[in-house]
Amino acid sequence: MTGPQSPQPNSNPSRTASASRPIGRGLLWSAGAFLLGSLLVYNSVDTSADPKPQSHSAVAESPHSSASPAVPDLALPRSAPKRVSIPQIAVDAPFTQLTIGPTGQLNAPPAGDKNLVGWYKDGAAPGERGSAIIAGHVDTKTGPAVFLQLESLKPGATINITREDGIIASFKVDSVETFNKARFPNERVYSDAPTAQLRVITCGGAYDRKVKDYVDNVVVFAHLASFRNA
Repeated sequence: MTGPQSPQPNSNPSRTASASRPIGRGLLWSAGAFLLGSLLVYNSVDTSADPKPQSHSAVAESPHSSASPAVPDLALPRSAPKRVSIPQIAVDAPFTQLTIGPTGQLNAPPAGDKNLVGWYKDGAAPGERGSAIIAGHVDTKTGPAVFLQLESLKPGATINITREDGIIASFKVDSVETFNKARFPNERVYSDAPTAQLRVITCGGAYDRKVKDYVDNVVVFAHLASFRNA
């Protein structure tokens, strides 16, 4: 589901699908133990599941949350997201809710829709205090998908999320980083935060033909910078 990228933090070369890179691979999040539970790996081409973030009701604030020192203390009441817009990379897509499957892993967005973003509905809502988790495919079996250019996003860019309560929550990108799935920093990405944070996740790095999976994840770290009525 995500686009390849080198493992260097904030290294964001733009990529496009090509014949040399197989497409049709799904969202992949990385394995590892998390603060209050384990996170599991998933290859969405099998429509199984991604790592398991914590439910909104069960997560406690963590001293290890990655909130930016200068993040304003803004927060909104809980409301589900309807649409995401990222002007810098021409993203404009609706949301679908993501749930935990029977194996304890997070189900991926449907691979048949190339312009669809998933939100983990049992975690924080975008704009609410905590770390809201959203994810999308970089490509599918039919071609490039919604987060093909996510790795090219720059710090300072804006992510606008329109919510069901009619509020547009605007997030400022703090960093765009790439992590090897085998060494994914689960606690940093998924742990709760005392401020309104956003994590945008997709696949990246080289494509391993043997295991039929990308080797990395691209993660965008962002914080709520402002909000307005739609």
